[in-house]
Amino acid sequence: MSKKPKSKASLYLSLGTTLFGTVSVVRRLKSARQEGDTLQLADAVVSAASIITGVALLARELRRMNDGDWPDVLPD
Repeated sequence: MSKKPKSKASLYLSLGTTLFGTVSVVRRLKSARQEGDTLQLADAVVSAASIITGVALLARELRRMNDGDWPDVLPD
């Protein structure tokens, strides 16, 4: 089964939505550090790692769509 390629607009929308989620993660990180709650801190760190991975994947897809117009920041 082949994947349907995403449009550039949908990739930018996904990137914006993902980056918007960082606000919530930053709040949770601050709250967990203030309360000294290691479980909440671990949850926020995992969420942050997920956001970073998602942004990296979206950036790579955008780079592929631009046929190498961008510098090779994220090698395959």
